[in-house]
Amino acid sequence: MKRAAITIVAAVGGLAGVLGFNVGGSRAPLLHSAAPASNPPATPPPGSTSTPASNPGTTPASGSGSPPTGVRSALGNTYQYGYGKLAVRVTLNGSTITHVATVGLQTAESYSQQIAQQVIPLLRHEVLSAQSARVNGFSGATYTSEAYIYSLQSALDKLHKK
Repeated sequence: MKRAAITIVAAVGGLAGVLGFNVGGSRAPLLHSAAPASNPPATPPPGSTSTPASNPGTTPASGSGSPPTGVRSALGNTYQYGYGKLAVRVTLNGSTITHVATVGLQTAESYSQQIAQQVIPLLRHEVLSAQSARVNGFSGATYTSEAYIYSLQSALDKLHKK
């Protein structure tokens, strides 16, 4: 009986320690490589020293200080993440995000493909609602979420959208 009480107390103490271990602090990106598979990031992950590349397929924002007008789109950088590669194309009408599409998705296995098929429509909805790349990722699809958000942000940077 005494042994059972000690075991229960130790288990509860261990559980409390694990739950309280990772409170606060900044969240580091979980991409396996800081550099994308094809182009350098427009907004490099922390610790990266690469500079953004120009995208000849985009229409630059006007330098007059007024908000850009018309429909413009840009392809984000392709990111290599833990389970594949991902690239996003974003379309703006003026400064409003009107469309986000995954144009390059290669997964390493069928399970990763299933996760991507579930989470990408949710991420797209979040981006269209927030009108920015400042959205939450999804638990269980952390790598996919971060690659999507990084690619989206690189496309928005090419379009000069904050």
